[in-house]
Amino acid sequence: MVKKIRKRIKGVFLTGVAAIIPVGVTFYIFYLIIGMMNKLVRIIPARFHPDQLVSFHIPGLGVIITLILIFIIGLITKSYLGTKLVSLGERLVGKIPLVRGIYNALKQLVDAVFSDNGQSFKRAVLIEYPRKGLYSIAFVTGVSRGEVQVRTSQKCVNVFVPTTPNPTSGFYIMVPEVDTISLDMTVEEAFTLIISGGIVSPGDVQQISEKGEMHANNV
Repeated sequence: MVKKIRKRIKGVFLTGVAAIIPVGVTFYIFYLIIGMMNKLVRIIPARFHPDQLVSFHIPGLGVIITLILIFIIGLITKSYLGTKLVSLGERLVGKIPLVRGIYNALKQLVDAVFSDNGQSFKRAVLIEYPRKGLYSIAFVTGVSRGEVQVRTSQKCVNVFVPTTPNPTSGFYIMVPEVDTISLDMTVEEAFTLIISGGIVSPGDVQQISEKGEMHANNV
């Protein structure tokens, strides 16, 4: 009887841990991001600080200011004068050897990710990596171009092979397109599988989602 009670308590505890960790980590990340945004308020001179002007503290002011600044920068960048200034800035940066390489790489990455017609990280595939007979999940980031493609005998695609449990780091590999195996799972499902180290499969994610929907409907 005592063993059964202990086992039941342990099961309930582990269930609580499994439920609270994803939620806790998600809120903690948002907490850090919002905290960084709120620090932007410090750049405003004290006499022009909104809290001084309205005589009370405004919650989330840093987030609001950050979003407004991003929107204003977007408007300026899309204007004729903004385009000229950006081009001038890029030409100046292009004259600095080390900075030029870093800037161009980051700019191409951001353009690929946020472009409306970009195909980066929108398809998950299987490749034989790190050797024949072993398979890894990879994300197609585009088709190989330029000298790299010319010097290969087959059409190659660029893939990113993420690491576990941190998928933000990984390896860039050029693979013949015929050697990739397309997957039906979404990018989000593939990321979940990688982060969990294979513990949570796409089927498990679907079951959890369906249970959540059933619970919401019952409520």
